[in-house]
Amino acid sequence: MRVLLIIPAYNEEANIAETLRQVEQFHDLPPNTELHYLVVNDGSTDATAEICDQNGLHTAELSCNLGIGGAVQTGYRYAYRHDYDAAVQFDGDGQHDISSLPTLLSALEEADLVIGSRFAGEETFRSTALRRVGIRLLSALIRVTTGLRVLDCTSGYRAANRRVIAQFQRDYPQDYPEPESIVQLAAQGCRVREVPVKMRERAGGQSSIRAWKSALYMIKVSLAIVVASIGRTETGR
Repeated sequence: MRVLLIIPAYNEEANIAETLRQVEQFHDLPPNTELHYLVVNDGSTDATAEICDQNGLHTAELSCNLGIGGAVQTGYRYAYRHDYDAAVQFDGDGQHDISSLPTLLSALEEADLVIGSRFAGEETFRSTALRRVGIRLLSALIRVTTGLRVLDCTSGYRAANRRVIAQFQRDYPQDYPEPESIVQLAAQGCRVREVPVKMRERAGGQSSIRAWKSALYMIKVSLAIVVASIGRTETGR
């Protein structure tokens, strides 16, 4: 199985080199698994591009900042065009633990999309109380609209098979894509599964989602989920 790690990076000069060092030193993969990666530098204004170049990292350079959705979709398009069997979203900020990768890949045997959850097992990293409340509300909305029970619907640590790669390279939500894309996949009858993974505190830099954006985030994503679920209902008629 050929697997591509899609690593979106925006102003990750403090983290990207160490993140890739851990990826390149990881060899505990399932049998017959070939792991590659692609750093998608999303128009960074700091030294991310220079660090990638100095370290010889395999990088796709975007000429402007497309946001997380555009950066990740770039990776899915690369995975689709180069015939990868699976693609795994893996943040460039050091929060995702590469040791959980085999768990995600193994679960793909019974699912089309596997979500790495901070809440499905023993929590090794806790986000802020406000963010946890928001995640619970979004998870409840997804369950009401799709019937899927996903505890960590905003997790960016996800593995997709060839079917989902083909879908995401055509159509992927742009702003806060994780919750909305779950609803879209449910509309197509895709199998979505959640498994526990390890996550860590960000080593440096700042998250793209600030506290002052939380209310706007909730409104925007909730509306996107409702609209996607309406489309799901129309499709099922």
